[in-house]
Amino acid sequence: MGELNTITVTDAVKALEARTCSSEELVRALIDAIRRRDGALGAFVAVDEAGALDQARAADRARAAGVRAPLLGVPVALKDNLNVTGQTCRCASRILEGYVAPYDATAVARLRAAGVVFLGRTNMDEFAMGSTTENSALRLTRNPLDPSCVPGGSSGGSAAAVGGNLALAALGSDTGGSIRLPAVFCGCVGLKPTYGRISRYGLVAFASSLDQIGPITKTVRDAALLNEVMSGLDPMDSTTVDRPAPSAAALDGEGLKGLRIGLPKEYFGPGLDPEVEQSVRRAVRLCEEAGATAVEISLPHTGYAIAAYYLIATAEASANLARFDGVRYGMRVAGEDPYELHCRTRAAGFGPEVKRRILLGTYVLSSGYYDAYYVSAQKVRTLIGRDFEQAFAHCDLVATPVSPTLPWKLGAKTADPLAMYLSDVFTVTSNLAGNASVALPCGLIGGLPAGIQFMAPPFAEERMLAAAHAYERARGPLGRV
Repeated sequence: MGELNTITVTDAVKALEARTCSSEELVRALIDAIRRRDGALGAFVAVDEAGALDQARAADRARAAGVRAPLLGVPVALKDNLNVTGQTCRCASRILEGYVAPYDATAVARLRAAGVVFLGRTNMDEFAMGSTTENSALRLTRNPLDPSCVPGGSSGGSAAAVGGNLALAALGSDTGGSIRLPAVFCGCVGLKPTYGRISRYGLVAFASSLDQIGPITKTVRDAALLNEVMSGLDPMDSTTVDRPAPSAAALDGEGLKGLRIGLPKEYFGPGLDPEVEQSVRRAVRLCEEAGATAVEISLPHTGYAIAAYYLIATAEASANLARFDGVRYGMRVAGEDPYELHCRTRAAGFGPEVKRRILLGTYVLSSGYYDAYYVSAQKVRTLIGRDFEQAFAHCDLVATPVSPTLPWKLGAKTADPLAMYLSDVFTVTSNLAGNASVALPCGLIGGLPAGIQFMAPPFAEERMLAAAHAYERARGPLGRV
């Protein structure tokens, strides 16, 4: 089975059920790994050693008493924008210093009910705004496969923790690729479920019509296990849908046989690293060998996606982040009147990237620009959604690269926000359309992963995950290219 900190969630469930290890032993192995390596890696912003060990011992006692739960005793890490009762929730920002969550996010509560042990909180780009985790106000996170490179973002701490064997799995949030990009950069699997599949209640909002919670794991099966537990209708989130949770058991079988996989021509053109393209096309050929058929499709409005995304997301962020005013919670910088207190607090508490996006969002919502920018972006969003609807009439899944490039060096794009934004060019469309997508590595190039993304129609996670699982088996260990 190997060292306990390196096993998968699936193997952990089997080992715990067979009593070949205890939850306490699993947690201790991960705490030891964090102590050894996280000083250099920077994946966590807080590790709840005592609390995790208490939860693990309680899980072991429950199992001995005959209690059964799907993830009883399995340790999982959480991104720092998810509320957990009694824990700080800072979103890697100074402005939430001192805030302690009084409740569990619904996704957290459902994992807790399934027996999960919460290990700690992972680093992120401040308020999930970034693609490298370099925008964190708390610490720098490095890629576990090459510490001189970025881990991706905004869920970079979660991906680095899983890829660095400091966590068996972790939760992230995905507004425009923030689960899928870091997962692949760190050699992991990242799942963005359909919008409405998992409740956003208790997730600190960035852009409410785009945000979605999902898992970062070592295998597709592990992602399916966590997704199944977290899915479902929630009266605290009116955007959730009452549909059966996708079953992890549905992964077994002929996941690719007979499937039509659409390759959008707009995703394979200028700007895509030739080696990344070769790796993705090699992955598609493996899918064909497993029984799938590749067909060329078109998503004609793809070229407008980044612009539309950064108008809609910043507009929603401008509204959502207005609540951080220095009055109700978090940092407070004194002023002579409420307005001065508000201005000083936000100036001191928000970092440069968050300020940039608030300013842009406020501008596009302002009088005289609302129709020209925000309304136009929403029209483009509708057209992108129609592109996918039409494409799925001709194929069962869409396959694309995850990132146009391999992970880049730390600091390489911090001075050029536009270059950073363009790294999301292949992922934002899934959020704009609200469909499901999963990303996983498709080979190593110079020791760094290229990634393939499978996209499915809304609520077709079972089909998509079964195909991704079949590809994962066909690919074999990550080193095979």
